[in-house]
Amino acid sequence: MTVTQHARPAADGRPSTGELVGRATEQLSLLLRQEVALAKEELTEKGRRAGRGGGLLGASGAVGYVGLIVLAGAATAALSLALPVWAAALIVAAVYFAVAGVLAVAGRAELRRAAPPTPEETLGSVRADVDEIRERAHR
Repeated sequence: MTVTQHARPAADGRPSTGELVGRATEQLSLLLRQEVALAKEELTEKGRRAGRGGGLLGASGAVGYVGLIVLAGAATAALSLALPVWAAALIVAAVYFAVAGVLAVAGRAELRRAAPPTPEETLGSVRADVDEIRERAHR
């Protein structure tokens, strides 16, 4: 069996250049796979938050629509009947609008926490890796 010069350790026991390049390639490949996995995880979490925020905003719209219908019923009752009927309808409408407002605020907060949809943690980690590689290369 023949051994190439790149596979043989140097006379002083240190690894050869070929071995060092091979190790660096393996480590860089592993690092890249880990960074991609981190980016996927981060984007998945942001997608979940955006979905929750969108759902809450949708619920806010539905409840607001119900409140508008109740308000229309209140206006009709106010024109045709005495004070107690429309006053009760206005109270119900106000409650619906309050619920819609709470849902809208919660949905907006979820959407803000999800934006921007970039994997910021991963980008920071990659920048740190690149800086470390540059620093070691200049030694």
